[in-house]
This record gives sequence, C-alpha cells and structure tokens, in this order.
Amino acid sequence: MVIKTDELPAAAPADSAREHGSQAGGKGRPGAAELPSVMLLNGDCPESLKKEEGAAEPPRENGLDEADPGDETAGQEVIVIQDTGFSVKILAPGIEPFSLQVSPQEMVQEIHQVLMDREDTCHRTCFSLHLDGNVLDHFSELRSVEGLQEGSVLRVVEEPYTVREARIHVRHVRDLLKSLDPSDAFNGVDCNSLSFLSVFTDGDLGDSGKRKKGLEMDPIDCTPPEYILPGSRERPLCPLQPQNRDWKPLQCLKVLTMSGWNPPPGNRKMHGDLMYLFVITAEDRQVSITASTRGFYLNQSTAYHFNPKPASPRFLSHSLVELLNQISPAFRKNFAVLQKKRVQRHPFERIATPFQVYSWTAPQAEHAMDCVRAEDAYTSRLGYEEHIPGQTRDWNEELQTTRELPRKNLPERLLRERAIFKVHSDFTAAATRGAMAVIDGNVMAINPSEETKMQMFIWNNIFFSLGFDVRDHYKDFGGDVAAYVAPTNDLNGVRTYNAVDVEGLYTLGTVVVDYRGYRVTAQSIIPGILERDQEQSVIYGSIDFGKTVVSHPRYLELLERTSRPLKILRHRVLNDRDEEVELCSSVECKGIIGNDGRHYILDLLRTFPPDLNFLPVPGEELPEECARAGFPRAHRHKLCCLRQELVDAFVEHRYLLFMKLAALQLMQQKASQLETPSSLENGGPSSLESKSEDPPGPGGGNRVSTADPRSREVIRNACKAVGSISSTAFDIRFNPDIFSPGKCLSALPSLGVRFPESCQDEVRDQKQLLKDAAAFLLSCQIPGLVKDCMEHAVLPMDGATLAEVMRQRGINMRYLGKVLELVLRSPARHQLDHVYKIGIGELITRSAKHIFKTYLQGVELSGLSAAISHFLNCFLSSYPNPVAHLPADELVSKKRNKRRKNRPPGAADNTAWAVVTPQELWKDICQEAKNYFDFHLECETVDQAVETYGLQKITLLREISLKTGIQVLLKEYSFDSRHKPAFTEEDVLNIFPVVKHVNPKASDAFHFFQSGQAKVQQGFLKEGCELINEALNLFNNVYGAMHVETCACLRLLARLHYIMGDYAEALSNQQKAVLMSERVMGIEHPNTIQEYMHLALYCFASSQLSTALSLLYRARYLMLLVFGEDHPEMALLDNNIGLVLHGVMEYDLSLRFLENALAVSTKYHGPKALKVALSHHLVARVYESKAEFRSALQHEKEGYTIYKTQLGEDHEKTKESSEYLKCLTQQAVALQRTMNEIYRNGSSANIPPLKFTAPSMASVLEQLNVINGILFIPLSQKDLENLKAEVARRHQLQEASRNKDRAEEPMATEPAPAGAPEDLGSQPPAAKDPSPSVQG
Repeated sequence: MVIKTDELPAAAPADSAREHGSQAGGKGRPGAAELPSVMLLNGDCPESLKKEEGAAEPPRENGLDEADPGDETAGQEVIVIQDTGFSVKILAPGIEPFSLQVSPQEMVQEIHQVLMDREDTCHRTCFSLHLDGNVLDHFSELRSVEGLQEGSVLRVVEEPYTVREARIHVRHVRDLLKSLDPSDAFNGVDCNSLSFLSVFTDGDLGDSGKRKKGLEMDPIDCTPPEYILPGSRERPLCPLQPQNRDWKPLQCLKVLTMSGWNPPPGNRKMHGDLMYLFVITAEDRQVSITASTRGFYLNQSTAYHFNPKPASPRFLSHSLVELLNQISPAFRKNFAVLQKKRVQRHPFERIATPFQVYSWTAPQAEHAMDCVRAEDAYTSRLGYEEHIPGQTRDWNEELQTTRELPRKNLPERLLRERAIFKVHSDFTAAATRGAMAVIDGNVMAINPSEETKMQMFIWNNIFFSLGFDVRDHYKDFGGDVAAYVAPTNDLNGVRTYNAVDVEGLYTLGTVVVDYRGYRVTAQSIIPGILERDQEQSVIYGSIDFGKTVVSHPRYLELLERTSRPLKILRHRVLNDRDEEVELCSSVECKGIIGNDGRHYILDLLRTFPPDLNFLPVPGEELPEECARAGFPRAHRHKLCCLRQELVDAFVEHRYLLFMKLAALQLMQQKASQLETPSSLENGGPSSLESKSEDPPGPGGGNRVSTADPRSREVIRNACKAVGSISSTAFDIRFNPDIFSPGKCLSALPSLGVRFPESCQDEVRDQKQLLKDAAAFLLSCQIPGLVKDCMEHAVLPMDGATLAEVMRQRGINMRYLGKVLELVLRSPARHQLDHVYKIGIGELITRSAKHIFKTYLQGVELSGLSAAISHFLNCFLSSYPNPVAHLPADELVSKKRNKRRKNRPPGAADNTAWAVVTPQELWKDICQEAKNYFDFHLECETVDQAVETYGLQKITLLREISLKTGIQVLLKEYSFDSRHKPAFTEEDVLNIFPVVKHVNPKASDAFHFFQSGQAKVQQGFLKEGCELINEALNLFNNVYGAMHVETCACLRLLARLHYIMGDYAEALSNQQKAVLMSERVMGIEHPNTIQEYMHLALYCFASSQLSTALSLLYRARYLMLLVFGEDHPEMALLDNNIGLVLHGVMEYDLSLRFLENALAVSTKYHGPKALKVALSHHLVARVYESKAEFRSALQHEKEGYTIYKTQLGEDHEKTKESSEYLKCLTQQAVALQRTMNEIYRNGSSANIPPLKFTAPSMASVLEQLNVINGILFIPLSQKDLENLKAEVARRHQLQEASRNKDRAEEPMATEPAPAGAPEDLGSQPPAAKDPSPSVQG
C-alpha cells in the first residue's frame, strides 16, 4: 500500500488541520512531501514509524520530492537556535540599574528596542550603549561583541540629536501618548488592529487565575444579555466592539504639533536649533519648544512673534518627556499612569501585524490633532524617507537579493526566509499606500497625455497600472473583463513560482489592490525595462499572444526545473513564420534579462491549464459529465484556468488509478516472480539516483523495465491508460497552450497558438487530458466537497471559510452555482442547510460586489459616502424608495464641469449612481447570479431573499463590507423600517483597499509543525509537544510574533498542555492564540470564534467560571452575527454553555441552551446519531438536578435507544446508560413515595431527606472534555504498546480503504470535524487514540 506523506496530518486534531488547511491549501503546499526526512532529523523517530514511512513512499514524479538541500545535516543545526541566553546589567541615567536577559544572536539594536519599550526608559530614543567605554555598533550581533558575557555592564549614553533623530524622538513620544488609543486600528494604519479579549477576561488570565481560585462557588451573575439567548431574533451590532475602559484616553497634553516657525533660520541653525514644537498643556498653558542638538528647552516665541531665546524655567532636557514633566503637573501624573497601563497590556495587543487588517465597523470617534499624522500627510512619506538612508527603497533589488541569500543549512534558511518575509510585508504596505494615492489622484502619471484608463504610474520605485484593457491587448479574451481578472491570475502564477523557488529564476514583487471600484496592479520594476522598448527586451515567450514567439536556452533550462512540481509540459509551438519554437510555459509568459543580469519571468497569467467547462471551443466535445451539467458555458472572459489544487488532485487521482491498473494487470499475469510487484510499489533507492530525462515516477519505471519485459508492458499500458507523457513511468503534465484563445491570425483562421504537425498526437492526448480534468472537477471534487460538508468533515461558517474550503479542493468560485445545485439535489438536503445558506449569501454578495464595482467607478470623491450609503440602502434596507443625496448644489462650481480632464478613470456620468432603485439593483443581482454563477435566485427584494433563504441582513452587511472594503459606523441599523432608509451618508466612515499578495512561507517551521502533529497522532505527546515548541520558535524567527500559522501552533500547544494536565500553560498559550487570531484574522472571523471556545474550556478547568461563561457568550454572539443560530457548530457551543451553567446550578438557563443544542444536533446529524444520544444524556442530567424525573427518564430513554441500536446491548456506553436509567427510576420512585406520604399524613409525615446533588465540577469538566472531543484513558504501559500497534494497523487499513473510496486531494488540507467526532466513545477502547487522545 502507498502511504503518501502529504496525507499524514489527515487525522490531525481538527483545529490544527483546519488552520493548516487554510494556509497550505491555496499555496501549493511547497515541499509537503519532504516530511519523512524531517521526522528522522529529530532523531527519536520510532522504529514502527520508520518502517511505515520511510519505505512506503515511491518517488513521485510530480511532487516536489527533491529533499531540501542540507536536510541530512539538519540534525546538528537545530541546536543553533536554542543558544543559551545570558543576562547583562543596564545602567541608564536617572534610574536604578536593572538586569536584562539577552540571547547571543540578537542584535544590539534589539536592546535599543527593549529600552524604548520599557516603562522607565521608554522616553529615550537617541542613545548609544557602551561596554567598558567602547560604543557598540547598532547592527552587530551580541555574540560578535568582544568581552560581552554574563553580568557585563552596558551604559546608556545620551547622544547629540540630528534633525532625523529629533523627528524620530517626537514620533516616538507621540506613539507613547497614543499607545492606548485604538484610532489607528479603526483607521487601518501602521498595521494596528483590534483585540477585545481583555474586555471579557478582565485583564490578564494568568494573574486573575490566582485571585479567583478560592471563589469557586461564589455567586456569579450568569444571565447573558437577552440577544444571546437561544431563539432570540435580535442581532445587535454594537456589542461587536465593546467599549474598552482603557480607551477613555488620559489626556496628557491638549496639543503637540510642529511650530509654524520651522525650519530654523540659518543663524539659529548655527546655534544648534533643529526644529520648533508648539505645545498646549492640559492646564491650557501654551509653550514653544526648541529641539536642539543637546536636547529640548522652552523658547520665548509666541504664535505671532519669533524669539528663539530660552524662556524660564531654563531647563534643558535630553528627552521631551522630561521637559514636559517639568512644566505640566498633569502631564507628569497622567503620563506615568498611561505608561503603567501600556506595559500591563498583553504584548500581543500592541505588536504590529505583518499585513494590515481592516475593521468593517468603527465607533464614532473624535478627530484629534496629531502632529505626526499631519506631517506624514504633507510629506506624502514616500517610504518613510527620513528613516531610511538613500531616500526611497529599491524594492526590486531588495526582493531579489533576499531570494539569493544562501540556504544550505537551517540557520541560513531561517535568515533567508525572515528577510524574504519582511521585505514582502513592507512591499505590500508600500504598494497598498501607493495604489490608494494613484486612485485618489495624488500621483502624476508617466504618460499624462493619454486618457485616464491608459495611464501608468511610478511612485516610490513601484510601477502601477490599472485593470483596464489598454491598447486592445485583451480584445480577444474579453476586453476589460479579462484585463480585470488577469492581475489575479498573474499573482497566482507569481505565488506558485515563488513557492517552487528555483535558483536563478526571478519573479516581480506583485500586489493587486482593489480600491474604490478600480483594480490596481503594483509591481517592482525590472532594472532597465523603462529605457528599452518591450520588443527588444523579451527574449523568451511572446508579446502578441503567440504571433512572434522566441525562446532562449537558459530560460528553458530554468523553467524545466519548475516543470515537474508545476506539472507543465515542455512543448513546441509555431510562430508566424512557421518556425518551431520550444517553450516550457504558456506563450504569454515572457522572459526578460534585466540590466542586473537576472532572468525575470512575468505575465504568468496562464501558468495553469485552461478550464474547458468555461471555454467553448468549436468542434470539441466535452465528456458527458460536463455536458450533463450544462457545460461548456461561455464565460465573460477567456482566461479561466484550473486552480493548482485541482491539477494536483487530478494527478493524485490518476496516480492511484495507475497503481490500481498496474497491480490488477500484474495479478492477472499471475507472474511467477513475486518481487515484481514489490519493486513496482516501493521504487527503491536506485530509482531515486537515476536522474534520467524523465526520472522514474511512482512505480519506479526504470527498475521494472529491466526486471521483466512483461511487467514493462504492464507499465506501458497503465501509463497509456492514465495519459502519462512517459511510457516507462507515471508522469502527467499539462500543456498550458492547448486551446489558448490567442489572436486570430488573418492568414490562418485557426484559433490561438499553433503546434507543429509532428506533435499532433501529443496535442490530441493533451486535449483529452484537459477534458478529463474538467470532468474530474464536476464528477469528483464538487461531490466530494458536498459529501465532506454532510459528514461535517469541514464546517464553513461564513463566505470566506466556504470559499477557502472550495479552493482547497481546486473548485473555482465560478462553480458556486453548481455546488449549490448539488446541495439542493442532495438526499440529506436539510443536513446541508448551513452550507446552502452560506452559499446563497455568498452568491448574492458576490453578485452585488460585481455591480458595486462598476457603480463606484462613476462616483467622484465628493459624492463617495452618499453613493455608498445609497447603494447599501438599495441592497439591504426595506425602505421602498431611498433617495440619494447629491453633494450640496451651492458647492458644485459651474465653471469646473466644462473641462474635466482629470476625471477618475472610466467615469461616465458622475450622478448616474443616484437614480439606482432597490428594485433595479435586486433585478441586476439576480441577473448577475444567473449570468456569472448560472444560478436562479428567487427573490426581487432583500426582504424576499431573507424570507426565502433564511438569511440575516446584518450578515449580508458584514459580507459585502468585507468584500468591498466599506467601513460603517458601529450602531444599530433599522434595516426593516419602511419609513426611513437604514443608512445615511454619516454612517459610511471609510472605504479601505482589498489587497491580494503573496504569502511567503516558513518551510522548516512548517515541517516541524507537521512532524509534531504526526507524533501526536501516534500518541507520542511529549515528543510532539517538543517538536511543536520548536516549530513555534522557528515561526517566530521567520514571521515575527504575529502570524496565522503561529496561531495554529499556539492552539495545538495549548491543547497538548491541557491533555497533559498543565492547565496554566494551556491557558497562557490559548490566550495568545485568541489575541493573535483577533489581531491577524479579525475579531469575528470563524477561527477567532473557535479560539474563544477553546479558551473557555481551559478557563473552566482552571476554576475561572465567570470568565469561561463570558468567553462562551462572546463566541455565541459572534456566531449569531456571522451566521445565525442554525449551524452544527452552534450545538457544540450551546452544549458547552449549558454544561457550565449546569455546573453553577443555573438549571433553567442551562436547559434552554442544552435543548437548543439537542434540536440542532438532531437536525444536522439525524435523530439516530451518537451525538444526539450524548445530547439527550446532558439534558437528562439537568432535569435530574431539578428533580423532574419524568422528563429526565424520557430523555435518557431516547439516548439509551440510540446507543442500543447503534452499538448493541453489550457496549459500555449502552450499559452506562442503562445503569443511569435504573438510578433515575429509583430516585423517581423515592420521590413519589415521599409525595404519597405527605398526602397521607399531612405535615407530620416523617420524610427522609431527598438527595439532590449539585453536579461536581469534576463531572462537569469530564462532560466538557467529552463534547469537545478530548478523551483521557488511563492505560498501562503494556496496553499502550498494543494500542499503538493496533492504531498503526487501523490507520493503514483506513488509508487503504479511503484511497479506494475516493481518489481525491489528500486530506492534509481538509479541516477535520470540530467538536466531538460522530463515533465518540463508540469504538471499543482499542480503536481509540493512545492514552489521552486528541480528537475534534
């Protein structure tokens, strides 16, 4: 049997798989196949595993199976990272000496950062560190500093200021004053984002744990707000961003701004004046301050009179903060309190995120005066020019140089990946700012005389172009529509080539920004490209879609190295002179050698083969699966490609088919030699070494062929049957130029790229392969997706998670209509209700987004908020005829309208938007859904849509805002009012860009993470934990503290610590995971909701009951907002809430949640599912506590019946249930006796006291663990050994059967089910995971 390493994390704990699904899925999973080498690298790989993994993977022709260079040596390198730290003493002026823990590979600069962040030294920025009188260089590593060791004393020495240093100082003081102010996060600047966890945990969990220990049963108020209770129809928006009490800013100063007297005149410059500041203190004293080379002092200038002489008190301070402390008592007091609060916040609340996260709602904020922001706005701050020597950054040089860094061993790779990641996130931020400036009209075009659509821009060394069809480039592909979609296709190509990472092949830094209805592509600039004509520069590929085609041996050699992982076929095409040209990419892919001598490839928009379902070709028939589904359908453009995940899944599918065919034929031959099949399956080491033109594929073609002519025949037949390009080994590749919808050549009527006569057979096979791939998408991938949703193997919760799940399976969003049709036809339709709802909502908001895009292009800046609020009214408000407010007439100048040269690109009539009505808009939405998604929506107004499909308007508002970048005011909108429109123009606060960019990966860290997951599944928790800790270190090393993948790592660590009984550690890791998820993914992202639930469980286990409840209520509120109540995950959440409430004896409230969970479980899992039995049992326990035995018995009987039919009489679950029934019956009988006694004898009756027990915390926790899928099984060592063998055996059987069942994308990218697995506790103990298992 064949174990694929990609499949290892199949049974991963749901959360980690879900996380890694989300990242690894879309990005081509670089190097997933290198796992075994990494596992062995850690030395302690168990024998069983070596056997299981080492041998079974035959070399895969198409995978990335060259192990990373240097993996063999990696064993020793791991140690380098864990260099032991040491402590040094810091002597700073004016405070007590303190010691600081440092690590040898830190830079001196990092100590500077720490000091600038510490409460007592934060006001210093301009200083150097001295060791024994020598200045330490900013950029040297600590290990390279001579004489620096444990206990060394570093002196902080104040340095003289320069203008640059003085500006940095003022900026830093401003940041300290604003450190608790959330306005930067609401405005989406400087990578700030929101986090609300501390509002629900009352500060840091670690400390509060100690305080609350004793209060276990103190009365806590458990009643949630009305809108959180099951069955509530109300969906308020305000609780989404609760007011944080730290935000009421302590006012230290009223105004701190640059003075109007800047810059200093010449003679003052010669006295050392650098700049002047103007300050109004909290006591309303106005002062003017000089920043000089020696520090800051008051001068005698006023607003209208310049007098630079020092004023009294004549106090010169090296730090602005010290000076302000002297002159303003209020500043002194409040600044100290502010810094204390700042330092108390969790660091994760204030660290910048790598990419900007925007919030779609924000409260009404006062606009405050802010000198730094004002200055930034004036100087347009190209790329922080005052912070970086050499003014603007040469982005291309930085991006390419980081790729050229060495990568032989682990430390080198870490350094390289960190550099690549950092430059990418900086480039993305700069490109986003530039794109907004371009659309807002603040950048001068490089071709200003052309019409606005055709203009191109250069700003801060980045090239910007708009998504319009310039010079009819895309005329035959769909014009502007094709030009709009090409940049994202190109970005996917860049992402893929970057992931393959071939040395010597370079791509451009690429960011695609959608802003105000326009698409802007930002690219780094190839050196020298602007001085030459494009025709001269291109030495590979074609600039006119296949007329003139050129090739180049060096490019062929470089691209040949990408062809295996990307499954691209090297092929020949004809140019206009009928000469054969050899290519290893699509014809549009161009190769240009820059002036720096590097080989660049660009225009990668057709890296992947075309999607024939959406590309009708005259005279070509599609397979019948496609025809049945109504394909081919003409799409709006001809650039539809298959996704990389689909190509990979298809090849995977064919590989399994190939193995089956070969095995079948060999069995039929009943060959006498038994070794043939074994050589077939385990292409041994020799096949790896023979690096021939087509290296042996899975099936070790070369060896078999030497072994026996008959088996050679078998391989040849199998290869032919699956469409392999080699007849001796499995190797499937696509020719991206087949069916290329290129320019029609006047002389030749044939369409697109032409191929030489000699290749006609190959072309025929390739056409067939593409048809098969198109059919595979419809016959395997979409049904597979629906099946996974039905089995709750994936649980999408909103549009984004649904899109994620589709993309992991290689299903493009244009198939959404087909997915929904299949859901409708599914026999278990009601079990897919949640998917259907999300799908319809996604379909409506995507159609609305398409319309909104063109709608916005006709709006000029002054009418933007009016136009957006009008659109939202037409889209969501029940008010029948909203009227748009045009900008006030008296402000519209009559003169200007005559010659409006600088119109926004594509703006036709700038008031056309005002006449849109709700009826028209919804008609357009239905039309768009039909045209684009081929789905018929049955609704003419928003209220009909809500009624027919059970949608929520607040959810639709969230989805459309996230997709288009709108930010609305945080308030309660009356969507359903028929008397006034829901939105006014004051409600639209901002419009943000929607940014698509490359996500560079930390490959080594990811391998550690995967091997850690694999270890955990085999029951080696300790080793797994160590590996995952190591992965966390590496992730931090590459990404910095904040990143989605770090979040997954922390979550898994927390879970492991919890299982191993270390609650405090679990709590601390999970708290970080929640903060990080809020900051990096969004405060109401489905992932954040999951994290809140995990954190609540660990809080409960640490006896922080009220915190656990408020976290669960928060999760429930977010889920109601994002989706609504009717979702399978809601059952898990409500079971959690119900159990905790049961534990604190709030029985009636507990029942409301548990009964809702029961109803939801019954709907989504069917009335006979084990989950439902568990749910009945939980409800019965609460009724028992209330002494309502009849109801308790009724529910427990239901549960018992399910266990009996599903598991049989003898199963321990059935027995437990039957015991509990007996116990309930006895209690009921006892109660009845007592009642009868009372009736008979009146009050004198002798009544034995009834035993009503409040549930013990331990029993509640046990049930919580069960529903959250965490099982603790006490086992002896011997049991463990047997168990591991059993698990390995079952795992193998399962793998084999699953491979038979469906040859589909390996499950590594699929989230496992959240919550308890269906068969929780149903298997005999032997089948459960070893000792404590991690399921769910």
